[in-house]
Amino acid sequence: MVYQIKLRKKGIIILPKDVREKLDIKENDILIGEIKGGELVLRPLKPKIVRVDPKVVEEVLKEEEEAERRKEEEIFNDS
Repeated sequence: MVYQIKLRKKGIIILPKDVREKLDIKENDILIGEIKGGELVLRPLKPKIVRVDPKVVEEVLKEEEEAERRKEEEIFNDS
């Protein structure tokens, strides 16, 4: 479907309600704008949700802490 959208003061555009509903976008959502071949393409920013096991994060942080501790020991033992 093609929509006619009027550009208002200060560059404000208002998306028709059915466009917002079809794209599942609401007030304060962020849209990504891209110029392609003389056209403005807008699409909603939909961040991906990644599920992370807290135990894995804890393990990685412990490993990093241990690696930093070893580096400090090397620095101070070489002095």
